[in-house]
Amino acid sequence: MNFFKKYLLLARNTFKIKGHHHIDIATDVRIRQCKITIKGKNNTLIMARHANLRGVNIELIGDNCTLSIGEGCVIGEGCYLSSREKGTQLILGAGCMLSRNVNVMTSDGHDILREGKRINPAKSIFIGDRVWLADSVTVLKGVTIGNDCIVGINSTLTKSIDSGSVAAGVPAKVVSHGVTWQNECTF
Repeated sequence: MNFFKKYLLLARNTFKIKGHHHIDIATDVRIRQCKITIKGKNNTLIMARHANLRGVNIELIGDNCTLSIGEGCVIGEGCYLSSREKGTQLILGAGCMLSRNVNVMTSDGHDILREGKRINPAKSIFIGDRVWLADSVTVLKGVTIGNDCIVGINSTLTKSIDSGSVAAGVPAKVVSHGVTWQNECTF
C-alpha cells in the first residue's frame, strides 16, 4: 500500500486494534469514516477489491474470528458488522449491497443462561454473492443467505434463505422465489 493511500485510510477512519491479527485491505477499497475494532488473538479482516464502505462500524472480538467483505460490495452508513466470539465467521460474498443501518451479528452480545449454563452460543453468518439487504435489515447469528437474494426494509432475518429469494418482515419470511436484482434503476 503506498504512503498516500495508507495516510488516507488512517486519517478518515478509526482503528482500535489490540493483539496480532491478519488484516488484508485491497489497495482500491474505498473506506471512509469507518470504525474498526479488533480485539483478541489471530482474527482475520479481509476487504476485497472494489469494496466501498462509508460510516460502517466493524468489529472482530474474540479469538480466530473472521470478517470478510467480498469484491465489489457496497456498504452504507450506519451499518454494523460484528464477528464476535471464538471462531465465528461473517462472510459477505461478491457484489453485495447493504443499505443504511444494516446490522449483521454472529452473537447476541450477552449470555442467556438456563440453570447456570449458556444457551445462546454465537454462530457464523454466510451471505452469498449479489445479496441486497435494504435499509435497517438485521441478520442474526447462524443465518446463511443464498446468492441473488433480497431482504426488504426493516426486516429481521432469523433463519437461512435459499438463493433467488425475497424475504421480508419480522421475523422475515420468504415472499418470492426465482429473482435477481441489478444495481441500476431503469425508468
